[in-house]
Amino acid sequence: MQRRQFFIAGTDTDTGKTLVACALLEAAKSQGLSTLALKPVAAGCEETAEGLRNSDALLLQQHMTLPLPYEQINPVALRSAIAPHIAARQEERRLSVDRLVGLCRGALMQRADLKLVEGAGGWRVPLNERETLSGVPVALNLPVILVVGMKLGCLNHALLTVEAIRRDGLPLAGWVANQVDPQMSCFDDNLESLRVRLGAPLLGVIPHLSQPTAELAAQYLDLTPVL
Repeated sequence: MQRRQFFIAGTDTDTGKTLVACALLEAAKSQGLSTLALKPVAAGCEETAEGLRNSDALLLQQHMTLPLPYEQINPVALRSAIAPHIAARQEERRLSVDRLVGLCRGALMQRADLKLVEGAGGWRVPLNERETLSGVPVALNLPVILVVGMKLGCLNHALLTVEAIRRDGLPLAGWVANQVDPQMSCFDDNLESLRVRLGAPLLGVIPHLSQPTAELAAQYLDLTPVL
């Protein structure tokens, strides 16, 4: 169902998109739902005997229920852990919205109760000279779940990201507050500021976890508004 397909965006890099995506997969699995997740482009991959592999994409593969091959989960794997368009240029490759959309569509045809597509970096991370990764969820018409990395500056990042998402014509299906900074000042005040301004369901507040796992993070999520 279209309403159970979502794009996982973050307010910045290192906000915990993959942790939240895997937690959503675990929460859905605990309700007996089938799941799949994609990371169409990943920058920062290691060479293995099976080829280039990205740790985030491997985590998605581990926590989803459908047995998709890695190449379908992460069809574009780039070596350097830098902006995707720069990493692609270093490897003399070219990224485009059309190609990534086509790769995603094939996998999204699989039957599953919950389907997630995880982005890379923030909403406007470039793919090439003209396009940004946000063109992928727009072309796929995917509602967005936003992961807000709770730290100094998150209010501006979150509000600007949501403004861009809505300007692109997509609904914000929900958001997750992930406390990436354990020493964040006025955490509750910042959380309330976002709650009254974002205009979408808060799916959960994940506290700073010294040893984060998807199973542990899933305990702080409520999927009811998106399911």
